[in-house]
Amino acid sequence: MNKLNITINAIALAAGLVFSAGAMAQTMSKNDYKAGQNKISADYKAAKTACASSAGNAKDICMAQATGNEKTAKAELEASYKPSPKTRYEAREAKADADYGVAKERCDDAAGNAKDVCLKQAKAAQVSAKADAKAQMKTTDAKMTANEKSADAHKDAAADKSDAEYAVAKEKCDTQAGAAKDNCLMEAKARFSK
Repeated sequence: MNKLNITINAIALAAGLVFSAGAMAQTMSKNDYKAGQNKISADYKAAKTACASSAGNAKDICMAQATGNEKTAKAELEASYKPSPKTRYEAREAKADADYGVAKERCDDAAGNAKDVCLKQAKAAQVSAKADAKAQMKTTDAKMTANEKSADAHKDAAADKSDAEYAVAKEKCDTQAGAAKDNCLMEAKARFSK
């Protein structure tokens, strides 16, 4: 069983390293995405095969880990391929669900009240992880909205300043007459893009 856990953890670590490198780049080609999908499938098949040598609840735990790792890896791949607050949230949610699935299987080794407590703890951990993921997504959305509003405010302020300076330049042109005034107005319009 320990050998099996080491194999599964090694696969999960390798997948995690692949996807964290993709997350750092923030862009992924379609070919890299397809290669990632193929690697996830191969890793899942290898983990599933490794689980075949186990029996009983140990096999159930192993399969829950393999399935959870696959779903988490797919969600992380999607978040790397199409980075957004929503895809990062979905990756965190997939991880919470995967952890819950494994924890729930581990609870089957207990009985009575100990099993009930174990299941409640597993559910509480899942709810907590999902709540944290949702809070992170909402915080990111709020920051993006605030940044957009800030950019709009700066743009509006720049436009107001430009209009005010243009009004001053036009007023200065009023002291001139004829062609000089026309040239002055043309220069003011050009300088302030009016």
